[in-house]
Amino acid sequence: MIRTTKTVTAAIALVFSAGAAAQGALQELSASEAAKLIRAGKLKSEDLVKALADQIEKKKDLNAFISFDRDSALKAAREADALASKKKFKGPLHGVPLVVKDNIRVAGFSNSAGTPALKDFRPKQHAPVVAKLVKAGAIVLGKTNMHELAFGITTNNAAFGPARNPYDPKRIAGGSSGGNGVAIAARMAPAGLGSDTGGSVRIPAALNGIAGLRPTLKRYSQEGITPIAHTRDTAGQMARTVEDLALLDSVITGAADKVVPAELKGLRVGVHKAYFFKGLDAETEKLTLAALDKMKAAGADIVEVDMPGLADLNNKVSFPVALFEANVDLAKYLKKFGIPLDVKGVAAQIRSPDVKGVFDGVIVPGAAKPMPPEAYQAALATRPKLQKLYADTFAMNRISALAFPTTPLPAAPIGDDEKTRLNGQDVPTFPTFIQNTDPGSNAGVPGITVPIARTQAGLPLGIELDGPAGSDRKLLALGLALEKLFGRLPAP
Repeated sequence: MIRTTKTVTAAIALVFSAGAAAQGALQELSASEAAKLIRAGKLKSEDLVKALADQIEKKKDLNAFISFDRDSALKAAREADALASKKKFKGPLHGVPLVVKDNIRVAGFSNSAGTPALKDFRPKQHAPVVAKLVKAGAIVLGKTNMHELAFGITTNNAAFGPARNPYDPKRIAGGSSGGNGVAIAARMAPAGLGSDTGGSVRIPAALNGIAGLRPTLKRYSQEGITPIAHTRDTAGQMARTVEDLALLDSVITGAADKVVPAELKGLRVGVHKAYFFKGLDAETEKLTLAALDKMKAAGADIVEVDMPGLADLNNKVSFPVALFEANVDLAKYLKKFGIPLDVKGVAAQIRSPDVKGVFDGVIVPGAAKPMPPEAYQAALATRPKLQKLYADTFAMNRISALAFPTTPLPAAPIGDDEKTRLNGQDVPTFPTFIQNTDPGSNAGVPGITVPIARTQAGLPLGIELDGPAGSDRKLLALGLALEKLFGRLPAP
């Protein structure tokens, strides 16, 4: 793997030199680096926004955005610079541009959730998670492309077009926060905010070679996010560096502790191969095992663990919860924000065939095969057993985290919406890609993914670490250590 430490150092040197060449270097800055330079008076927010806006326009064929407002971002940047010139700063993100998935409300932007029926919904207030970032000085560059209504993992959106993987534009960006993955990996923004129900932050982060965090459920407010299921939904951040994940987590939660790299020597990390290594793409398995060996060589104890009944417990919780709550939660959302449509009205305009099939077949009132209330209640009764299995696994094995490949395979070709090829066989796309990210989602535990390598075809792969509920900051510290161990991926 190529490390980018020297690249970033060179980028900062160019910024300090204030030369014309610095424009290209600005795109490499992380949010944390940019914030420090702005505060030190060595970088203007306007110059950074211009550089990123130029990159967005240059790489528009990747289709990372649903809406992008260059003029608004530049105006906000000039205001940030005016304050900075007086040594006044809103907060730790002063003047730093970010991107936000188009199902999280940002005042002044439409909030389409990637579906035609909602494209004209323009909220007047930020979602609380966005409000905290903006209050800390962040500038929203635009709203990113996503799988329609967040019901999928490809971001092959029939209404707004597919988001394209910058490492191979013929392949998926992952989803449902695919536009974020593209924008951050392609140097259109240093970091951003997505949402994750069953893997929607971590999957596109892994497939685009960046880092992503799904926090402990309810650590972040769910308010103002177009819902799938309140029992599973959470906002989550995506960035090229784990330091930026920690920075955004600090701003959103108010956590004041400084996250430093964990000590790998003596750290116990669990591996449950019977589930998380089942049916892996051969190259993914090889590179993941190599990453685990590298952790072991650095002093970590890799512990084989057993999680009896994991697949069965997860299956009893996963789809019954999501498909039952989708109708109820979306109806409440539409009513609360005065959107003159019901769930049927939204579903009638869905363009993506995979999403249309799920809504018409299961979710809309009067659907042919609705999720029975009994199945939903049984899922809620089963969920504590799944949570206990996770808690017991961490405690009894004295492990800090579970490690596994974030996805069983690298990015699939665009168009593989129903099936894709894995080890020479056709497999169902959606359940295959969420295989490893789904159980932790249903248990409500935090999960972080960091890049480990690229395949021979140049496609990124990630490794995920799930930690006990509430261990988010410790997980970020572990992420910092792994990022240092594996290095960052080169730009696409």
